[in-house]
Amino acid sequence: MADDQQETTQADETPAAEAGQEAAAVAEQVEAPEPVEFGRRGILGRKVGMTQIFDADGTVVPVTVIEAGPCAVLAARTADRDGYEAIQLGFLDKPRRLASRSVRGQVAKLDSKRSKQRSAAGIDPAPKADCEPKRFVRELRDESKAKVGQTVTVAAFEGCEAVDITGTTKGRGTAGVMKRHNFAGQRASHGVKKVHRHQGGTGMCQSPGRLFKGKKMAGRYGNERSTMRNLRLVSIDSERNLLIVRGAVPGPNGGYVVVRQTNKLRRSATVGTPTSKKKGGGK
Repeated sequence: MADDQQETTQADETPAAEAGQEAAAVAEQVEAPEPVEFGRRGILGRKVGMTQIFDADGTVVPVTVIEAGPCAVLAARTADRDGYEAIQLGFLDKPRRLASRSVRGQVAKLDSKRSKQRSAAGIDPAPKADCEPKRFVRELRDESKAKVGQTVTVAAFEGCEAVDITGTTKGRGTAGVMKRHNFAGQRASHGVKKVHRHQGGTGMCQSPGRLFKGKKMAGRYGNERSTMRNLRLVSIDSERNLLIVRGAVPGPNGGYVVVRQTNKLRRSATVGTPTSKKKGGGK
C-alpha cells in the first residue's frame, strides 16, 4: 500500500517538474535586451529631492535623488542626412489624447499623403521607436552608437564616477540688484532717503556716453538653463531607476534634468571636489 502511494506521488510530481524545466529553458532562450553603447553616457530624468546619507566613517554627505529613465531612443541623427550626429531620447509616457499628430508621428509610423509620396519616390522612411509619445525629449550630441528603439537605463552609468546635470533653475520673478546680483545696496544712515536697496548711479562719462550691454541691473531672476558639473555619483539603484549624486541640482523637485557623464578633467584626487586655491599668494 505504501509503495502504491509513493508511485502515485512520483507520477504526480513528474509533469510539474517537466513543466518547470521547460519554463527555465524558455527563459534561457529569451535574449536579454541589447545594452546601449555610448561614447559619453547620458540619460533623462527628473529631480526627486535632496536628502543625506552617511559614509563609512560617519561623515554626512548631502545628496540629490534623481529618477532617471528608462528612456527610449526615439531618433538618430547622422552626419550624412542631418549634418551632425546625435541621438534623441524620450522620458515619461504622454497620453495619446494629449499628443498632437505630429508628436505621435515622431514615435510611430502614420499614414499621410507626404509619406506615400516619399515612398513612391523611393525614399526610405526614417526608423521609428514604435512607443508611446514622451513628455520630455532631448538630443544628446556626438552620439551615434545607440539604435532607434533601444532603451536606456541607469545601468549604463555603471562604473561612472562623476556626472554633469543640466536643468532649469527656479524662477523668482522680477528681483532687485541686491537679490539678483548680491549688491551691497546703499548706506543705512539717515542721509539715504528711502533708497537703501537701490543700485545707485549707472551713468558713464561723456565718453562713451552710454551704457554697455550686460550691465547688472534689476530684472527677471531664475528660470534659466544651468549645468552643475563634475558631481560625484554616489550610488545607482537599478531596481527603482534612481541615481544618487552628491550636492545640489538646479531646478525644483519634479523638474526635468539631463544627466551626462562628465567631460571635465579631474582637478584633484577626489572626484567632484575642486582643488582649493589660497588667496593672497600664501604658501
